[in-house]
Amino acid sequence: MKKTGRRLLAPLFTVTGCLATVSAPGVDAQTGSEGTGPIEELVVYGRAERLIGVAGSASEGVVGFDDIRLPPMLRVGELVESIPGMVATQHSGTGKANQYFIRGFNLDHGTDFAASVEGVPINMRSHGHGQGYLDLNFLIPELVETTRYRRGPYSAQVGDFSSAASVEFDFYDALDESLLSATIGEYDYYRGLAAGSVSAGDGKLTGALDVTGYEGPWELSEDLEQLKFFGAYNGTLGDTNVRITVQGYDSEWNATDQIPQRAVSEDLISPLGFIDGDLGGETARYALTGQVDIGAWSINAYAIDYDFTLFSNFTYFLDDPLDGDQFEQRDRRRIYGLGIRGGTETPADGLALRWGGGLRFDDIDEVGLYGTVNRVRSDTIREDQVEQLSLDAWTEAEWAITDRLRTILGLRADWYDWEVNAYRDANSGSDSDAILSPKATLAWRFSDHAEAYLNAGRGFHSNDVRGTTISIDPVSGDPVDAVPALVRSDGAEIGLRFEQGRNLNATLTLFWLELDSELVYVGDAGTTEPNGATERVGFEGAVFWQAAPWLALNAAYTNTDAEFKEDAGGGREIPGAVESTFTLGLNGAWENGFSASARVRWLGEAPLTEDGTVQSDDSLLVNAGVAYRRGSVEFRLDVFNLFDSDDYDISYYYASRLDGEPPEGVEDIHFHPLEPRSVRGTVTWYWN
Repeated sequence: MKKTGRRLLAPLFTVTGCLATVSAPGVDAQTGSEGTGPIEELVVYGRAERLIGVAGSASEGVVGFDDIRLPPMLRVGELVESIPGMVATQHSGTGKANQYFIRGFNLDHGTDFAASVEGVPINMRSHGHGQGYLDLNFLIPELVETTRYRRGPYSAQVGDFSSAASVEFDFYDALDESLLSATIGEYDYYRGLAAGSVSAGDGKLTGALDVTGYEGPWELSEDLEQLKFFGAYNGTLGDTNVRITVQGYDSEWNATDQIPQRAVSEDLISPLGFIDGDLGGETARYALTGQVDIGAWSINAYAIDYDFTLFSNFTYFLDDPLDGDQFEQRDRRRIYGLGIRGGTETPADGLALRWGGGLRFDDIDEVGLYGTVNRVRSDTIREDQVEQLSLDAWTEAEWAITDRLRTILGLRADWYDWEVNAYRDANSGSDSDAILSPKATLAWRFSDHAEAYLNAGRGFHSNDVRGTTISIDPVSGDPVDAVPALVRSDGAEIGLRFEQGRNLNATLTLFWLELDSELVYVGDAGTTEPNGATERVGFEGAVFWQAAPWLALNAAYTNTDAEFKEDAGGGREIPGAVESTFTLGLNGAWENGFSASARVRWLGEAPLTEDGTVQSDDSLLVNAGVAYRRGSVEFRLDVFNLFDSDDYDISYYYASRLDGEPPEGVEDIHFHPLEPRSVRGTVTWYWN
């Protein structure tokens, strides 16, 4: 840990008295009328939900309500940090997808971490920037009711990209209170939010509008502009529950990407400086979804229109000493999907059955990689059209062998079919592939307060299908080997869950996870990068404690050993595989209307090279907030990076070239620092 991190540990625990919680949207935590004092209302934590006898493993759970709303949130992608062991960082502009870390994976933007919103998958297949690209910026956090997570490939209900973990976000059916909120902060941050629900026939209409702008602390103005809207109808038609949702998101930004450490050491730029001042991007996402629940059956359908452009330059003048190495990544697609699920959730004769299936079609008009100079295209590296179809079916049988012993057996089948029309005909082609994924769970409730789990399962991630048809490197013209479309993972874990009412619960997990290959298509280069089979062994512990009516604590610690397997050059480290993480959240509320929150995130060291000779430093981040609500008005103050740490948010090690350096460039650590301390204030008006 850096010296600054060590010095902060002592004062850190003196501010943990700054704790927080108020009610979720739609629940007035401290209401009152003129002339009366605030009225104490129930604080609701998703982490307190009882899962013994319900959960399929110790590594799954629910986070929601006050768990989501209360902690200060610098970026929307930090919603996933409610998952024990998950860390979300950023190495570029706010409008770009976060970088995710869990279970010894540097997941880039989502390669083995799957996310969905009310049954709609979010990860992008065969994406212009990277396989599994997971951008959560379109979400409006105040509308998210619960986050349901799973770690490991043990549930038949999740498939592609879920080997390390998966998460499902669910929105509120309706908000009990409408709200109008305004936030301003340092570095020219502003946000306006309006949201509310009204009755409409036998249902509710919910709408929201979110406008955000941010210049950022960087020497290059981020000039972020984001617009989001949300509309949903939730109601009944006879015995049928119906939900229709419309979402829109449009964003553009400038980016200060990671910078070379030597440029800062030599005073060429500051830690908040930049090398290329023409980086950034635009994203637009518009979605229409519908869901129908008929008895035990649920059917959902969705259509998404997506547009993405990103300009990057990671090596500066290494490949092109004259014009530089800037490039553009492009993705323009429409996605159509259908899902169905059913079953008997209430066991009959000790047996419960669940089943489901889905269809997804990605119609990608343009997925490309272009050389650029000052955001103007200078050459075409790849420009492809892709059609990608997938079908899946799954089933689970849960059998209560005794009143304390149960087993869950599952099987999942996935089939993919694709066609690539490439800029170079030699890289065009079509093919199909399929995979079967068996799952098994044994759960033993050996006391009224504890349950033990034994889990095993197979998962997978898909590769960019352009990598399955490639035969010629688009840059060098050299022959290259294609990659498999579907890559298997096998995992197992032993877990323990302890619950003492709703005031205390804890989980312990020992896990093993093996991937046949981490071959990936590298969108930055337009070709494939071979990485061998890997193995991870780790430990995870998490606890939630309602220490007092006004005080709640949650904490998680993880440790993972990640290496390439022997047949893939055993003993080699996996670059970016963080060994340990620790998070601590403290929340409190008082009857006088005050509440507060503090959250600590520690990200341990990671190898940056396969021989482990270059390591990233660990980083410590503390955010805190305080709020006061009186009647219909709430005032909130959030402080991000409370101790103004200058640790790195993320770092890499590779060769780049600055002006005047040798033609072969210089290998160096490239980093993106934590954002400096900043303060944001929010005023929110609620009404019924």
